[in-house]
Amino acid sequence: MEELLKRPTKRRGFYVEMRLLHKNGRQQQQLEKNSCFKYYKWVLWFSLTLYFFSSYFISHNKPIPLSRTHFSNSKSNLPSRALIESVNTTSLQHPTREDLKIYVYELPSKYNTDWLSNERCSNHLFASEVAIHRALLNDDVIRTFDPYEADFFFVPVYVSCNFSTVNGFPAIGHARTLISSAIQLISSQYPFWNRTHGSDHVFVASHDYGACFHAMVTTKLKMLIGKKNCFILWIFDCSVFVKEDRAIADGIPEFLKKSIILQTFGVKYQHPCQEVENVVIPPYVSPVSVRKTLEKAPVSGRRDIQVFFRGKMEVHPKNVSGRFYSKRVRTVIWRKYNGDRRFYLQRHRFAGYQSEIVRSVFCLCPLGWAPWSPRLVESVVLGCVPVIIADGIRLPFPDAVKWSDISLTVAEKDVATLGPILDHVAATNLSIIQKNLWDPDVRRALLFNDRVEEGDATWQVIRALSQKLDRSYRRSEVSGQ
Repeated sequence: MEELLKRPTKRRGFYVEMRLLHKNGRQQQQLEKNSCFKYYKWVLWFSLTLYFFSSYFISHNKPIPLSRTHFSNSKSNLPSRALIESVNTTSLQHPTREDLKIYVYELPSKYNTDWLSNERCSNHLFASEVAIHRALLNDDVIRTFDPYEADFFFVPVYVSCNFSTVNGFPAIGHARTLISSAIQLISSQYPFWNRTHGSDHVFVASHDYGACFHAMVTTKLKMLIGKKNCFILWIFDCSVFVKEDRAIADGIPEFLKKSIILQTFGVKYQHPCQEVENVVIPPYVSPVSVRKTLEKAPVSGRRDIQVFFRGKMEVHPKNVSGRFYSKRVRTVIWRKYNGDRRFYLQRHRFAGYQSEIVRSVFCLCPLGWAPWSPRLVESVVLGCVPVIIADGIRLPFPDAVKWSDISLTVAEKDVATLGPILDHVAATNLSIIQKNLWDPDVRRALLFNDRVEEGDATWQVIRALSQKLDRSYRRSEVSGQ
């Protein structure tokens, strides 16, 4: 035995094993006698090998059904490609990179980019039409250059960039003509509109009454600019009073009634301006401006303003009329709480107003011309509890933003009792609301970025579209084969 141990060998591992077995002679004999042991060991090894090989082959070669695909719910801002390639069955459902595809029409510049010569076009509250277009152009996962593999077709027409010289507001009286012209162009050069009558085509309507495309500045008012101020105010009052009625009377253009509209306007009751397939989106707030504000004062910082509002409130020419505008809600707020030390109410514009929001505990979000307001987004992303005063408003992305957990809703008829209502919340569950509000995922869901990021506003739009794949011509064609 000693000579064997001294003998060099190339099979060192085998030799050491033999030496160890000699030290347990009895055990070796028992194992050799038990032939079943070796048999079961080989059967087990073979079974496990076959199982792992089969699992690998199936998972890498069998397509995953759409209803079973999920994305990671990571809180980090990862690019869309990384998110789409990750799969997590516990997170929110979302199409994979092999699934939902969007074709973006390349229209002549007069329909979109020519308007960008005015810097306001890509930064004002209606600029989601620009932001969504830009994000889709920069996404190489969802966007496809082959229209025959597209589920949806995005039609990039900017209609909110024509600013009136009278008051500086967007004048969208040209919207119907411009969109109609774009549809005539794509329907004459491509077959995709005609085959579905536009049901898989997507447009943005990011202004007061969405797909009704009603302009605030009327021709009658423009003709009366030279008259006395009081007379102008009276005429303007009438224009405002019938503003929603006029929008309803004009209705949604016939050529858009089968399409999908991404619109800021949304209510929970029946309304002619939302009687079309639609997705409620948030108004545009610049993520750059938000980031700069939070660099100076984080959301969890000191808040020395109890209740904040800056905007038009009481009766004066700029307010148009406290009798009709905001259904008198803002006028009541001003008359009831102006001078109340708990309320910081300001009527005039201030470029740095975001620095006031980030210092505030409660931010009032009353209706204006329409129920929605950019204050909804600004309050949330800057950590101020939004106080929503707009009966029946339908809020954006309710699956991603649990509005009941991060905001307060006060009925329009109860606006005169705002003080006691907010005092009660401050004394009871304010800290819970703030904790929910300061979740970065909530802030991310309401901001549009130049590139699609996990959970951001454009991401939420894509997710909403993924729930409308029954409108995809490509899907219906495949399922019919």
